[in-house]
Amino acid sequence: MTGIRTWLSEDPLDISQVVAEASSIDAGGMGIFVGTVRASASVESNSTKSVVRLDYEAHPTLAVEKLQAAAEAAAAKFDLIKVAAVHRTGRCELGEPTVALACSAAHRGEAMDAARFLIDEIKGTVPIWKSEVYGDGSAWVGATP
Repeated sequence: MTGIRTWLSEDPLDISQVVAEASSIDAGGMGIFVGTVRASASVESNSTKSVVRLDYEAHPTLAVEKLQAAAEAAAAKFDLIKVAAVHRTGRCELGEPTVALACSAAHRGEAMDAARFLIDEIKGTVPIWKSEVYGDGSAWVGATP
């Protein structure tokens, strides 16, 4: 039975908590991904402006359901032992983690492949809206999905 824990957080992310949630004495490897706020604009925004922060909003119930479904899909596809995934909401400053996930498996290959699969699923299916705020005060808003 795979242990899965997913959640949204308005507070800064504790990466060690995510790792601890996915740790297992039965795992030979863990794939970990941490997404952070960068100063350059996203490709989707088509902007050359510098980012000063990101603001995230999530659908209050559907986002949690879709995050859980993405983790379950990764667990089934890669025979994972444990999965933990969290996404920030609210204001996120430069360098701050906005999404963190950890996938543990018997072998490193499955764990690493699962981490890539899971972040792609999160970005493609979980209803979370990102606003890039620029130094001039303007903003660009995008959605996942």
